[in-house]
Amino acid sequence: MDITLAKTFLAIADTGSFVDAAERLHVTQSTVSSRVKALEDLLGRSLLERSKSGAKLTPAGQQFHKHALALVRVWEHARLELKLAESHRDHLAVGGQPSFWDGFLLPWLCWMREQLPDIAVTAVAASSIGLMDRLIDGTLDLAIMYRPTNRPGLVIEHLFDEELIMVSASGARQPPIRDYVYVNWGREFEADHALAFPNSHMAGLSLDLGAIGVSALLATGGVAYFPARTAQAYIDRGELTPVKRLPRFVYPAYAVYPEDRDEEAYEPILSSLKRIASEL
Repeated sequence: MDITLAKTFLAIADTGSFVDAAERLHVTQSTVSSRVKALEDLLGRSLLERSKSGAKLTPAGQQFHKHALALVRVWEHARLELKLAESHRDHLAVGGQPSFWDGFLLPWLCWMREQLPDIAVTAVAASSIGLMDRLIDGTLDLAIMYRPTNRPGLVIEHLFDEELIMVSASGARQPPIRDYVYVNWGREFEADHALAFPNSHMAGLSLDLGAIGVSALLATGGVAYFPARTAQAYIDRGELTPVKRLPRFVYPAYAVYPEDRDEEAYEPILSSLKRIASEL
């Protein structure tokens, strides 16, 4: 299948309009229409329903959407690897849930650049579901996440246990609940937090910023949950104070990678991750 057809379909799905998709792709509306027809003829199903208000996905279009995303990802990944092959001996695509980048994956990236500069690295932050999808379609070589799903062909290896603790920027060990700031640490934390705090609407400020949410907390004051390894430096400097007698959430962190990997190539990469994890 011509990858242009999948890209055109995704542009329409994203914009909800043939006209807007044509503008985004820098082609005429008739070109967009002909591409959609060619795609629908190829698949033998109607994917888009047009109306005066725009275009929406049919049930078949909704099913095809995830496959179109995977097709485009694989194509772009292949193009990237071919370009990088001119100047690097290998390429590693690594992903992690947002909470892992500060204080863990960023130091590991620095190690990679210093020790293995001939390996090109592409790094992404995504949810656990997004990371699993990309591992399965082959556009990620390594992912760090909480609670991965067991899938054939993937190895899951424990790295360390992540502890999320509530800290206060005001210095008070039991600050008023109105000062609570909700920081989203992913689906796992979201579910456990809802069980521990049924009245989660109590937060007047919600952040989906990962570890950089510490800066917002320090600027605005209040209390929030952060990984203990991220908060510790601020606690040592007296900028944050642990809040006692409240639930702590513990999540095992795992490295997930293909079973059919090149073991010799992966060995120093995995060893460096384990070393940094042991130092947390």
